[in-house]
Amino acid sequence: MLSLFLLVLVIVLDQLTKMWVLNNFLLYESREIIPGLFNLTYLTNKGAAFGFLAGVTSAWRHYFFLGLVSVALVLLSVFYYRMRKEHPLYGPALALIAGGAIGNVIDRVRLGAVVDFLDFYVAGHHWPAFNVADSAITVGVALFLLTTVLEARQKKRMSA
Repeated sequence: MLSLFLLVLVIVLDQLTKMWVLNNFLLYESREIIPGLFNLTYLTNKGAAFGFLAGVTSAWRHYFFLGLVSVALVLLSVFYYRMRKEHPLYGPALALIAGGAIGNVIDRVRLGAVVDFLDFYVAGHHWPAFNVADSAITVGVALFLLTTVLEARQKKRMSA
């Protein structure tokens, strides 16, 4: 139940925040929130992470990402049903990843690009802008990997 809640929560928060940005910012508009560290900046990303494939012809890119996300969601579902009983954190981790993937694919279908707006920087060096969905994917992957490492250590200790 927690996993389903997280999945839906990520999608809803992601879409609400992006809707807010779309309604309150012009493309490329930036508002300083924490001087020297954080801005809200409305950008779009037609590619994948860090703009990967952004220069590829639009139709191919669109179908590539839809296919990739479809395969990823099927794999996440299989992992979820196989691993959720191994450790209680696998379910939430996979739900965060799936929720983020769905949030970004909604943008691709609706807008042809993903809306990014969280802009962190230090001394003029900006991390690529991201959004709530990207954050959920990152936290989900980190949680999944951490759980996997901890589980492997636990099994190693038990077998020794």
